[in-house]
Amino acid sequence: MKIAIMQPYFLPYIGYYQMIKIVDKFVVYDNIEFTKKGWIHRNRMLQNGKDVYFTLPLKRDSDYLDINERSISDSFKTEKNKMLNRVKSNYQKAPYFKNFYPIVEDIFNYNNTNLFKFIFNSIKQINSFLNIDTEILVSSTLGEDLRQLKSTVKVIEINKRLKSTQYINAIGGRELYSREIFSSHNIKLQFIQSKPVEYKQFNNDFVPWLSILDVLMFNSAEEVNHMLSNYELL
Repeated sequence: MKIAIMQPYFLPYIGYYQMIKIVDKFVVYDNIEFTKKGWIHRNRMLQNGKDVYFTLPLKRDSDYLDINERSISDSFKTEKNKMLNRVKSNYQKAPYFKNFYPIVEDIFNYNNTNLFKFIFNSIKQINSFLNIDTEILVSSTLGEDLRQLKSTVKVIEINKRLKSTQYINAIGGRELYSREIFSSHNIKLQFIQSKPVEYKQFNNDFVPWLSILDVLMFNSAEEVNHMLSNYELL
């Protein structure tokens, strides 16, 4: 059985969904420390031919809380309408806007301000839209004791609890994880490398690796599913 483990990212790039689709079970971390760096609560979309960030506003809180202990700001009740209008302004002339925009509205209007639950719902919504049927698990349901483990030890323990024989990691993990260590636990370690994906973004020069939001505005669900096979396992 193949598994992958990732942090929750808000409307991430297509490589995230490639990883979900390739495995039997996909574990999303909820009980690890939130970091402002990276892609947990933000991503990029197209605006006037350039990439711009969109970000979920968060309540001010301790920098040491876990992702599932953070909350979206009360201001989001009004800011989300501005964000939706921004999406509409940027993409309403895209070929699949009418197909996908209702999903975007559902994601932004999800009635829960817990950061993890909000992002987790968005992941499930996109999976459903793309007919990805991989089982999605939340890390804290696999045992609270995992919270005390770090790095490779934690990943191997999750693999063992799920009786995994193959672990797929993002390509950035090549510097972190040793195939020999995983092999000593009878787990095959591989890394997924997304191949370049290019499609027409109006008449602009192509801007790569934007949010799945961008991909689904310019391509049908069927076309995106074909793109999900555009990777190498190393």
